[in-house]
Amino acid sequence: MANSAQARKRARQAEATRKRNASLKSELRTAVKKVAKAIAAGDKTAAAATLRSSQSTIDRIADKKIVHKNAASRAKSRLAQAIKAMP
Repeated sequence: MANSAQARKRARQAEATRKRNASLKSELRTAVKKVAKAIAAGDKTAAAATLRSSQSTIDRIADKKIVHKNAASRAKSRLAQAIKAMP
């Protein structure tokens, strides 16, 4: 347990940051799942539109270094590949 005032404050700040980061990671996973669901539905134009709207969310979270920029890029690339492969 934190014994000094400084350590107590850092513990409070760390908890607040942890919650914020968890929320943003959840937002990222939701954005990816939304595109995957659109792909599974089979409508190529709707899936492409969903990807375009989700890309900004994915990039915003990567800019804040919640996930690595390469991980975000890889997720976007895989979703774009899946849309391109649709009939």
